[in-house]
Amino acid sequence: MEDKFAKGLENVIALESGISFIDGEKGILEYRGFDIAELSKLSYDQVSYMLIMGKMPGEEELEEFSDNLKELRKITDSAFKVMRFCNYNIEAMDALRTTISYMSHCDPDLNDNSPEANLRKGMKMIARFPTVVASFSRVKNGLEEIEPDPELSHGANFLYMLRGKRPTDLESRILETDFILSADHELNPSTFTARTITSTLSDIHSSVIGGLCALKGPLHGGARMEVMEMVDEIGTVDEVEAFVMGKVQNHEKLMGFGHRVYKTYDPRAKVYKKLAKQIAEERNDMLWFDIAERIETIAYREFVQNKDKPIYPNVDFYSGIVYKYLDIPPKLATAVFAIGRISGWIAHCLEQYSDNRLIRPRAKFIRSKL
Repeated sequence: MEDKFAKGLENVIALESGISFIDGEKGILEYRGFDIAELSKLSYDQVSYMLIMGKMPGEEELEEFSDNLKELRKITDSAFKVMRFCNYNIEAMDALRTTISYMSHCDPDLNDNSPEANLRKGMKMIARFPTVVASFSRVKNGLEEIEPDPELSHGANFLYMLRGKRPTDLESRILETDFILSADHELNPSTFTARTITSTLSDIHSSVIGGLCALKGPLHGGARMEVMEMVDEIGTVDEVEAFVMGKVQNHEKLMGFGHRVYKTYDPRAKVYKKLAKQIAEERNDMLWFDIAERIETIAYREFVQNKDKPIYPNVDFYSGIVYKYLDIPPKLATAVFAIGRISGWIAHCLEQYSDNRLIRPRAKFIRSKL
């Protein structure tokens, strides 16, 4: 019988999971049965707890979880030293990958794969990702690192460590929402990579580092950075038509549009569009939002109307606009995505460990004559 295969594993069901659900035809995304639009109104800590523990936290459970994360935010002097050895021209993702790898060496639970030890290691990574990313950004710009503030939420604390001043209430709320929207997305490439590594019974740090490596790619998390650079390249609303039509005529990819799973508007993109408009209005500067909205209008005309396979905005499009308004440099964009996604990776790794089977697909061999 001829072997069948799906290029890129498209629509292949590889495993069972209770973490997130996607309906690409209807534009639905749920975490453990909760719609993403409703979850986006909560705190990141609530959603992180729910993803990892499998239930929504009670008041005391949430307080204990949040307090634990806040206590774990600081990183050691030796980790700072490793970060300072990094090339300052690299993306923050590269520094994050290197620093997390070093930090794993110092973890007393490094070679303990018990559920309790993996949860402890996961909590440390959730708490310390923001510290590493913000600190690297400041070091590369010749600024002193800023200690985490235990009074601030996950999102507000990151912006404070990054910029050196407390964010506005809207900025804090927007970044919390960003982390929630980024937290999980079923078997995306980085999550599948993390689960594949976990299935070998390697340590959870290795699984997360594998996820970081996959997330960096421009066809995955790296697209956010390219959206930000695209908007800068366009510059004004008047230049949008020529830019988009140039992409169409040259059959080039328009960054921030199209998705392997969604055949309609990405539900996360709808939330990001609202956030982008809110922060643009607070800043009294609509330029980037207006450019993005004009890109979407022309893209709708070219890619959706009267098309058999319409292409809509994905999560990266308006999130890139949000990051510009939050003064997040393009080379930090993918690492900020990772700050949100780490909770989903931890949840998937723990789920994989709990009912493990080595992930080992086959390849269809193509015989060639030499």
